[in-house]
Amino acid sequence: MIDLSVSLGRLALRNPLLVASGTFGYAKEMAPFVDFAKLGGVIPKTVTHAPRAGNRPPRTVETASGMLNAIGLDNDGLEHFLTHHLPYLRTLPTAIVGNIAGKSEDEFVAMAARVHQSRDGLAALELNLSCPNVAGGTDFATDPELTKRIIRRCRDACPDLPLIAKLTPNVTDITLIARAAADGGADAVSAVNTFVGMAVDWRRRKPILGNVTGGLSGPAIKPLALRAVWRIGQLKAVPVIAVGGIASLDDVMDFLVVGASAVQIGTANFYDPTASVRIVDALPGAIASLGATAARQVVGTLNV
Repeated sequence: MIDLSVSLGRLALRNPLLVASGTFGYAKEMAPFVDFAKLGGVIPKTVTHAPRAGNRPPRTVETASGMLNAIGLDNDGLEHFLTHHLPYLRTLPTAIVGNIAGKSEDEFVAMAARVHQSRDGLAALELNLSCPNVAGGTDFATDPELTKRIIRRCRDACPDLPLIAKLTPNVTDITLIARAAADGGADAVSAVNTFVGMAVDWRRRKPILGNVTGGLSGPAIKPLALRAVWRIGQLKAVPVIAVGGIASLDDVMDFLVVGASAVQIGTANFYDPTASVRIVDALPGAIASLGATAARQVVGTLNV
């Protein structure tokens, strides 16, 4: 028997496979395709304090081995999530990790406090410090001190929930941000969010996305995400949840051996919503092939 359970600070998961925020809706949409009991956890779509209409279309465009999106955090707001989505999510047989984004430091703290009041059914809270597609917003996770301060204040406002900091790759040295998140009290970091990119129609001499730029995800970013996770893993300061181009068993194993304790399946959910459960089913065999009896035994075992 292979033990797939993993621990990310105070967050315990039955296995290392989660589905990423923004790619799985609020889970109900995926019920016909996915056995939720096989997942380590579900991270529903990011919610903001007030409802947001998002960016003007087009909002997505397929690129070589990837996808650009500029959704702009389209959602109905935190109160709507707590009232209409969380009751359903609470019924699912897997860990539910809420995801919030504030437009200011104080708003992050206020939202964390509000989530704390309705935390029943939530296993953890992911702080989206790094959405690059929000007009007038701030990519908070480009500043180590700001990252540390927001996490520390959210920790004080929300003491009972494990906190995960979602980090941007659009920085010179992501390890500085990861260490700041650890110093602020994060139980884990998600690495990485999307890379800022763009696509154009040269015949019309126009950008394709209504927002001009968007976040690049999918297989194209895997090598970049893999390096970021490896560098954070070398710090040994905070557990890492890998995100970025993960679509197969080999992808998952690559990230585990470079230092990720868990992974999030993202863009693959759009074209193959059953990918996550197939990977979970195949994971024990891959771990056993390395002579290990538990998923945690292969984490960070890359020979360099």
